[in-house]
Amino acid sequence: MVLDDKVIVITGGAQGLGLATAIRLAPKRPHIALIDMSQHKLAEAKNATESAGGSVSVWECDISEEEAVDEVFTQIAKQNGRLDAVVNNAGVTRDALLLKVKEGEVEKRMSLKDWQQVVDVNLTGTFLCGRAAATEMVKAGSGGCIINISSISRHGNMGQTNYTATKAGVAAMAVTWAKELRKQGIRCVAIAPGYIGTEMVLNMKPEALEKIAVGIPARRLGQPNEIAQTVEFILENDYVNGRVIEVDGGLRI
Repeated sequence: MVLDDKVIVITGGAQGLGLATAIRLAPKRPHIALIDMSQHKLAEAKNATESAGGSVSVWECDISEEEAVDEVFTQIAKQNGRLDAVVNNAGVTRDALLLKVKEGEVEKRMSLKDWQQVVDVNLTGTFLCGRAAATEMVKAGSGGCIINISSISRHGNMGQTNYTATKAGVAAMAVTWAKELRKQGIRCVAIAPGYIGTEMVLNMKPEALEKIAVGIPARRLGQPNEIAQTVEFILENDYVNGRVIEVDGGLRI
């Protein structure tokens, strides 16, 4: 896919990996539609992406709401005359142990609320955005590309029953969609990042970050731009399809 004049949607696009991806893609001259929940952060992301040379529109949307998702994707396609790609990046964490046990007694359990919030955004939200994007691509009849942001945690990580379940799910959905949508010329791929130096990760205690880095063969955290570079590679290489690409510095949880 040549990115010039293509329309690329990025969810969770106002910060972190989403914003890094927008800035990375901007010089290739696509139109980038950023979806997020914060109007203020979206405005800042728009300025940053435009400064990198991009054409940008911003859309405030709760991706866990079916009608809102369908409407925003319809409007993006209508305003731009097409929709070529979506990067399903939006996600949240609500970490907790399944059970907190002390001296044989259960003190605390992961709450259903924390489970459901993560499932609603990470899994259902990715499903809704993938479905809406594919619908607009089929209408246009020009194919496209769907990229789901998974995580190395999809293999299982302590304290993240909810998160790991959703990240395994979005990886599996990408492979499934690649099989289902091949006749429509729509490629579907997942990226599973390891520990990346986003604002959320860098807010961890320095000693914790140091311990994490030591356990990574690359001996450092990944950079947001390295995930953005992987998105760029997938979009531009039309032979990449139906795979989960792990970008983790050699880490295996």
